[in-house]
Amino acid sequence: MAEPRLPLPDYAELCCVSNYSFLQGASHPEELVQRAAALGYRALAITDECSVAGVVRAHVACRDPAVQASGLQLQVGSRFRVTDEAGQTRFTLVVLAADLLGWGQLCEFITRLRRASPVKGQYRLTQDLIDGEALAGCVVLALPERDLDDAALQDLARWLLRHFTGRCWWGVSLLRALDDERWLERLQAVSAASAIPCVACGDVHFHVRSRKPLQDVLTAIRLRRPLTACGLDLQPNAERHLRTRLRLAQVYPPALLAETLAVSARCHFSLDELSYHYPDEFIPPGETAASHLRTLTWAGAAKHWPHGVPEKERAQIAHELALIDDLHYEHYFLTVADIVLFARGRGILCQGRGSAANSLVCYCLGITAVGPDRLTALFERFISKERNEPPDIDVDFEHERREEVIQYLYSKYGRERAALTAAVISYQPRSALRDVGKALGFTPEQLDALSSAHRGWDTEGPNPARAAETGLDPDALAVQQLLQLATQLQGFPRHLSQHTGGFVLTAGRLSRMVPIENASMKDRTVIQWDKDDLDALGLMKVDVLALGMLSALRKTLAMVSQREGRVIELYQVPEGDDPTYDMISRADTVGVFQIESRAQMSMLPRLRPDCYYDLVIEVALVRPGPIQGGAVHPYLDRRQGKVPVSYPREELKVALERTLGVPIFQEQCMQIAMVAAGFSAGEADGLRRAMAAWKRKGGLEKYHDRLVGGMVARGYEQDFAEGVFKQIQGFSDYGFPESHAASFALLVYASAWLKCHYPAEFLVGLLNSQPMGFYSPAQLVQDARRHQVTVWPVDVQHSGVDSALDGPAPAPLKAGGPPPAVRLGLRLVAGLSLAAAQRIAQARAAGPFADTQDLARRAGLEQADLRHLAAADA
Repeated sequence: MAEPRLPLPDYAELCCVSNYSFLQGASHPEELVQRAAALGYRALAITDECSVAGVVRAHVACRDPAVQASGLQLQVGSRFRVTDEAGQTRFTLVVLAADLLGWGQLCEFITRLRRASPVKGQYRLTQDLIDGEALAGCVVLALPERDLDDAALQDLARWLLRHFTGRCWWGVSLLRALDDERWLERLQAVSAASAIPCVACGDVHFHVRSRKPLQDVLTAIRLRRPLTACGLDLQPNAERHLRTRLRLAQVYPPALLAETLAVSARCHFSLDELSYHYPDEFIPPGETAASHLRTLTWAGAAKHWPHGVPEKERAQIAHELALIDDLHYEHYFLTVADIVLFARGRGILCQGRGSAANSLVCYCLGITAVGPDRLTALFERFISKERNEPPDIDVDFEHERREEVIQYLYSKYGRERAALTAAVISYQPRSALRDVGKALGFTPEQLDALSSAHRGWDTEGPNPARAAETGLDPDALAVQQLLQLATQLQGFPRHLSQHTGGFVLTAGRLSRMVPIENASMKDRTVIQWDKDDLDALGLMKVDVLALGMLSALRKTLAMVSQREGRVIELYQVPEGDDPTYDMISRADTVGVFQIESRAQMSMLPRLRPDCYYDLVIEVALVRPGPIQGGAVHPYLDRRQGKVPVSYPREELKVALERTLGVPIFQEQCMQIAMVAAGFSAGEADGLRRAMAAWKRKGGLEKYHDRLVGGMVARGYEQDFAEGVFKQIQGFSDYGFPESHAASFALLVYASAWLKCHYPAEFLVGLLNSQPMGFYSPAQLVQDARRHQVTVWPVDVQHSGVDSALDGPAPAPLKAGGPPPAVRLGLRLVAGLSLAAAQRIAQARAAGPFADTQDLARRAGLEQADLRHLAAADA
């Protein structure tokens, strides 16, 4: 008769790092959560090193119904290597947030360590830097190094009791080392002497045993050595995985396993408790956020409609304000409006884009210049009760002056209340192959060839066939290991970088919500969460982005205003100018925003835009989504009258009528999914997220059967359904919504109008805003000469630092008259420093240069400077 099986012990893992402990952990946070739930753990603590970068992903994974059914509790914390003065690790301190107070203290603690480090991504912690009162809302585990003697352990016990009495434990990691039994005895002895209890902890680095080879490779990459030279720096076995409860019962005394539940019971903080509070210092005394937003909005409406706001627009503004008030988003709009107001006050050209183009409130606040007559998209695609998520407004600023806006935010809100969003830099096929290949001892030449074979974004991962193309034997064990490990590594986070311009701003201390660390760039700080993390937690982000064309337009408009004798703003560019559209239709668009590439130029004579909305379509049409979805030729055929306009079903006319029955925009794909495939609003929003810009291919397969099957079941042709899905896949590489295209089309038209009517000023604006665009300064100059612009070369006797209109300020250009001449600036001389160019211009102000020696002496030029000037024939 079989003996009855003993019940498995309950267990909570209190010490676990994910792959957000960069190049240490070998499993994604989601994998750790799913594995812990499958093993029946009561709780899992994600404790990345001096970081909480991975906890949001674990938090989202816990929303999975299977994980919720398991009863697994997620606990959050961090671990720190505590060193002596010589830099040798004495013990590892695991800090777990017990409550909301503890979470804020932990974030502040990490912020202090990261901000104090002169090297990004590093920190240093000694015992004297730890104050128990500053972590009063946390519990701690101390995992001493095994080479500490008994006296050192006793000193550590006294220190723990002095700072963390009643909330500290000895963390015991038994990982099948030879001295496990002796180590357990020593810790139990110091525990008995100090009354600090012992608790089991797995020091987990990966979710399953089979990830040990990848963990070894990560160690080799981190140490920048081949695996064969890593020696004792590699973990001696694969025990640092999430072990079964049966295995844990065989290794640990029952009391240590039971104690994990006692520690876990002390920790009840959840990321759901985080509450975001908007900044409010821009609200005048006596006003509320809602009243101030109403005041600013109606004041802006009065400027746009000086003879009275039309009834349709008045009703739409009232509707939007009511919805904003209902969702309490007034502070968000006021924050963005304040940033735009600062930029405009400094003469910095800016333009809102994205979903904000759907909002009349944004139009009235001056955030976007897309008026109601130019776009018919619904405000509910911007914010809605159903989505229950913060709005997202992108604002482009001049690329040369965006830093002024960034520093304004830092100065207004302080470093403790403002920081950039992180961008997680992840391994792609080529980088994974290179790093794994170096660790496995492949030669640089082999890795160069293998990396080149995997060029571009058209591969799902390391490929044996491509390896064979480089001369490697796909059947060789080393090559198989390389491909397998590189495939596992693909998608792993490599390090945290900074978002292109996403700012998080708070009313209170941001550093009590998420840790802040230094960026590589001077005077920049970033939080440890990226855009997806902020979306998951419902936190606000303001995008302060850079756009080179705005710099060129501002400089061009300044020269045009001087010539015309009146200030001409971007929104005052005359609409519907026939010569401008004729120029665009001839593909005479060198230097024009967005439509200057070869692909766009080949499309323009076929599309022949003659109104603003045609430009919206042009901007979006030459993109991976419409191209891969096969929308380009059908649209052109219908526009040119070769094929009659038709719709797969009449019910889709509302979604497709504006593009002649052919889906071109991201929003149309969402509409089709809802109308034709029966997607709910929530499913359509999930599809929108999956189509987000720059997502890798492969994130949409789960929608294929639901979308295509749903359309076929409702009577749509299989080919049409598959075409829609292909187009959505294209958007997963680079999505371009109608709202973005609408904002960009304004800049397309403005830049084309300036090129058409003020070619000399437009050339100067482009040259003084380099680098930007598709074309070199020489190509821009050649194009301007083809448009009868006289361009004088760089000359030290005449040129300033920047290019400029040559001669006295010209009078207003007469119809058909020649444009003014342009003198190229010293900044265009290859190799000449900006400082040297400035010295030349300053020295010449005292009089012309007599000869080369006089030039060198008065401008303080080196031989290299003179050589650069001579090479440019200046």
